[in-house]
Amino acid sequence: MSERNRTVPRVGMVGGGQLSRMTHQAGIGLGVDFSVLATSPTDSAALVCGSVTLGDDRGLDDVLAFAKAHDVVTFDHEHVPEPVLRAVEEAGGLLRPGRAALRFAQDKLRMRTRMAELGAPSPRWRAVTTLEHVADFAREGGGWPVVLKAARGGYDGKGVWVVADADQAREVVDRAAAEEVPLLVEDKVAFSRELAVQVARSPHGQVAVYPVVETVQRDGICHEVIAPAPGLAEDKAVRAQQLAIEIAQALDVTGVLAVELFETADGVVVNELAMRPHNSGHWTIEGARTSQFEQHLRAVLNLPLGSPRTNAPYTVMANLLGGRDPEVYRRYLHVMARDPEVKVHFYGKDVRPGRKIGHVTVTGEDYQDLLERARDAAAYLRGDDQ
Repeated sequence: MSERNRTVPRVGMVGGGQLSRMTHQAGIGLGVDFSVLATSPTDSAALVCGSVTLGDDRGLDDVLAFAKAHDVVTFDHEHVPEPVLRAVEEAGGLLRPGRAALRFAQDKLRMRTRMAELGAPSPRWRAVTTLEHVADFAREGGGWPVVLKAARGGYDGKGVWVVADADQAREVVDRAAAEEVPLLVEDKVAFSRELAVQVARSPHGQVAVYPVVETVQRDGICHEVIAPAPGLAEDKAVRAQQLAIEIAQALDVTGVLAVELFETADGVVVNELAMRPHNSGHWTIEGARTSQFEQHLRAVLNLPLGSPRTNAPYTVMANLLGGRDPEVYRRYLHVMARDPEVKVHFYGKDVRPGRKIGHVTVTGEDYQDLLERARDAAAYLRGDDQ
């Protein structure tokens, strides 16, 4: 770095996925010296970021060296092992969020235990190691089905199994035992829909919370987001936002925290936590005064947080999953000509069926109309018309 720019903070993001890619874009406007630790030069962020370090984004040597070269380090995933995080902090590296907070996003057993201590609404759950444990849990509650979860390493539906009976549970328990994966079992929550809240928190303790959004999940993958959640009573929305703030403060989170929720007849129930920008917050790029990516950088740099106010009554985001047509770019012409207000974001990934390769966003006043337009654009880009 030149002497002229020595005062510019050096931010490093571990992981070269699309979250790093979009955080890099936000960092350009802030004038931040931003770089990523990527595993391949073809990673989503590595394709566009001007400063890329190639290495093992979960390995001690590479993460430690990366941290030493930056003023602050943050993450686009939660999969850096805890011993690596500990070594970085012991060597003087500044991690935001820190290891003490990240462990609750990395380990669902720890998360559930801490939520219980905080009195946060959660499903009934238990750590399990045998089929008998699972069967006892089902018998003591509402019976089958129940939800088995890998305590560590799951994402986008991976590591989560809805099991209808003991035979299905046995398959999961046996596989987890063979792979030495700790498990927990939860009640299958009777929910009306899934919600999410993004809250940002800085080291100063300042917080900024976005509107509660509705997420549409299929096969464990987020397909659509409607912001704000339609028809959500104001008192329920405020309570969900307050809950997200309370969790962020109690866990000492720095950066963006996504709290995924179930809406039930009795209120909201905490499902998952993510301590990074999150798929349910991509709508904020066009739909909010400050995107979740800029907000995350502001928070980890201890800058004053930006306004989370919306730019339109509603914003709808639809994820783009890979389909049969690998030549996605040539399909822009039709989508842009048909609906110039649709914003298309691609992540630079090779197209594979079911792979998350981008998203589209549209803002306006009628969320049902927006949802239809977003779905149409995503479907055409995916090649569903062929």
